[in-house]
Amino acid sequence: MSGTNRTNGADETGPTSGGTGRAAGGTGSHPRHDLDDVIHAPVRLSIMAALSVTDKAEFRFLRDTIEISDSLLSKHIVTLEEAGYVHVEKAFVGKRPRTWLAITDEGRRAFHDYVSVLRRLTEGSP
Repeated sequence: MSGTNRTNGADETGPTSGGTGRAAGGTGSHPRHDLDDVIHAPVRLSIMAALSVTDKAEFRFLRDTIEISDSLLSKHIVTLEEAGYVHVEKAFVGKRPRTWLAITDEGRRAFHDYVSVLRRLTEGSP
């Protein structure tokens, strides 16, 4: 999925920077240029934060935890999965379909880097 990158994170469609998740044109020296546009959207940030503290989470639990609709969660999961940040596992429990989500190693690194950049921004570090 490809969309227009905006460094303010308002775009919800995904990166155009070659799939790295980094902001397009992130060559400036200010730390904001290092923010990952894939993670920067509030819903995706919430998903990544929730998944970063567990091995895997069931779709309904995640939906209820971050208080969003099924369709919005699905949309953002697709973006995170395409970026390689989230692994989606689908199976049946009895006769009911279930979906579990887990953060990938790449996703964990990207989330850690994102949080580090936020710390630099909020603590005034270069």
